[in-house]
Amino acid sequence: MTILQTHDLKKQYGSGETAVHALAGIDLSVEKGEFVAVVGTSGSGKSTLLHMLGGLDRPTSGSVTVDGRDIFSLKDEELTIFRRRKIGFVFQNYNLVPVLNVYENIVLPIQLDGRAIDKAHIDSIIETLGLQTKLSNLPNNLSGGQQQRVAIARALASKPAIILADEPTGNLDSRTSQDVLSLMKVSGQKYAQTIVMITHNEEIAQLADRIVRIEDGRIVSGRQTHTASASGSVSGGQTARRAGTAEERQV
Repeated sequence: MTILQTHDLKKQYGSGETAVHALAGIDLSVEKGEFVAVVGTSGSGKSTLLHMLGGLDRPTSGSVTVDGRDIFSLKDEELTIFRRRKIGFVFQNYNLVPVLNVYENIVLPIQLDGRAIDKAHIDSIIETLGLQTKLSNLPNNLSGGQQQRVAIARALASKPAIILADEPTGNLDSRTSQDVLSLMKVSGQKYAQTIVMITHNEEIAQLADRIVRIEDGRIVSGRQTHTASASGSVSGGQTARRAGTAEERQV
């Protein structure tokens, strides 16, 4: 089942001779439960693409369909509600609310939407990501890896159609990056979650099921990775224990 699809997606900034074509006709399909890495250098258009996929910015032309809805046919208020319910975000800088503890940050999107908290689901996410002992901590008392795990938990909490991750390991060292990405992959598999990750890191991208390469606002290649089945054998408990080692290092 196709959960995310773009058709001839274009984004232009400026006009005339100074116009910048950030996206030049992107056609992309992502299946439910798939983990896709979009790889490109700085200025390739990958971050612009993520903003379009998440409804954070509107395209010059083209369409983005998420879970059967053309998101740019929605009015601004409707799009905000749709985004809150159907799209989870994981950002490089974590974007946690500093005055809320870990648990409060995780359930915040659900509370903002006025919905009941599925305690069993939240408890399962917390256990999978190894956050049981950190629930009362404020973000400034957490390491970078721990903060990013909280951000992943928050993205999973509302059971979105897709999770969009923008350079999620950009502020982490290489070992913690592997731990966090492994946890994100295991979580995606456990909860049948679709993940699209933007990155410039070729090594990190290998953890995805499929790599899509973007250059000058165009998709230039796409391929399956060799790690899709192998990494699926890593259990959530094993990965959480590895992440716990990183947690003890406080990196």
